[in-house]
Amino acid sequence: MAAEQQRGIRVTQAELLCKDECGYYGNPAWQGFCSKCWRERTRKAEADRQETGPHNDVGSPLTFSKFEEKKNMEKGRKVNTMRRLFWGGPSPPKRPESSEGQAATLKAYQSIEPGDFTSFLKLLRNPSSQRLQSRCTAFLNTMEAYHGLPVQKQSDLVQDFYQNIAVHFSSLSEVQVSQMMEHMEKLIMTRLHKWVFCHDSCDDEVKDLALQRRIRSLNWVTPHMLRVPFPDERAEVVSDPFLPAITAIIEMDAKRAPQDKLTCVCKCSQNVFQALSTSNSEPANADDFLSGLIYVVLKANPPRLHSNMQYVIRFGLPHSLMAGESGYYFTNLCCAVAFIEKLDGPALNLSPEEFEGYMQGRRAPSKRGSERQKMTRETQDQLEDLKGRQEKVDQGINALKEQLQHWVQSVQAQIDEVTSQSALAQEEIKAQSEFLQSHSVSTLTQADDVKDQSVLLLDGQESNNNTCLTEAEC
Repeated sequence: MAAEQQRGIRVTQAELLCKDECGYYGNPAWQGFCSKCWRERTRKAEADRQETGPHNDVGSPLTFSKFEEKKNMEKGRKVNTMRRLFWGGPSPPKRPESSEGQAATLKAYQSIEPGDFTSFLKLLRNPSSQRLQSRCTAFLNTMEAYHGLPVQKQSDLVQDFYQNIAVHFSSLSEVQVSQMMEHMEKLIMTRLHKWVFCHDSCDDEVKDLALQRRIRSLNWVTPHMLRVPFPDERAEVVSDPFLPAITAIIEMDAKRAPQDKLTCVCKCSQNVFQALSTSNSEPANADDFLSGLIYVVLKANPPRLHSNMQYVIRFGLPHSLMAGESGYYFTNLCCAVAFIEKLDGPALNLSPEEFEGYMQGRRAPSKRGSERQKMTRETQDQLEDLKGRQEKVDQGINALKEQLQHWVQSVQAQIDEVTSQSALAQEEIKAQSEFLQSHSVSTLTQADDVKDQSVLLLDGQESNNNTCLTEAEC
């Protein structure tokens, strides 16, 4: 039981819910409230501040008070002008439409599969969706024209647009309305991403750098310090089981639509649960999940994490953050970031001196308990493996040496054989040349003898001829 109580970083379910007890998930960015309650409180406080503002400026110069009042009126006029451009009044205009057209449009919306954004875009180009397309185009053009407004005002306008455009799908079921609104969010925010993400009117970029430096300074934190369950000794861990979760959280920055960023958060969280289930024989609980998620964030150090979270909070659909799987995972991500920002020694079971030593680089994390034994065993296994490989390498070297010696001997034998054959050939050639020389001398001698004989024969014949002539004359 004591080991079970020490597992994970404990966050109760009540701490994840809204402070107003509305049943939805709260968020540290909204001071523990859900998005709906937070916006209601913010708007009420802003309205109270505008009503009491002129009475509180008694001690201020009159010119400054008038300047502030004029500035607020100008902002309010811009916002009201934009709202009138979208739907012309407090309630969206309704265009009369035939029952056949409504039935055809309803059937077309119902035929779209979940997540099929391409079919939604094709349906939006149909004449039956002309009114919806016109409102989206007007909203996008006006938002781009007024991109200099404070990011919170832009967030309010986008959320108002979501609420008013949802009426267009009121004839669909609740699940289908959620699907259509997710398509609308992707359509709108993909266009507005470059205008509203990390806006100049907020300090998101500064907080991104501060959070990255904070995470980088905590690179010494080990899973053991966070009480992340370790793999079983019998389990064969080929690579880091949290690597898919790390990859998923890093991919969040490449997405444009808030729903796509939430999908990356859900994918990361699901991979954390899967890594925990394969790393320990006991089932993973909520505390293990939060510890694993904190470890993933520290390991990944995602780019522009604060800006991405604020982008989802400001421009995401409320139902995606207030309830469901995506809301639970995103709330835990916000808790993980808040934990990292406030991380101290007691949270890691360290004394203030030890924590400060780690932060300043004077200390290095040491292996404890089963982890040290596991690392020792792994090192021994690796040494045994290396020893076996070394023996195989030595055997291979000896075999190569023997083969090389045999090859050298065979080559030397071939060289000797060729040398001996060459000597025999030279002797044979010499003998043949001597034989040919002696034969040629004897041939020449015989030729001389034949020549002499022929000369003698000629002389004898000539003498005979002379004798015959003499006899004839006589």
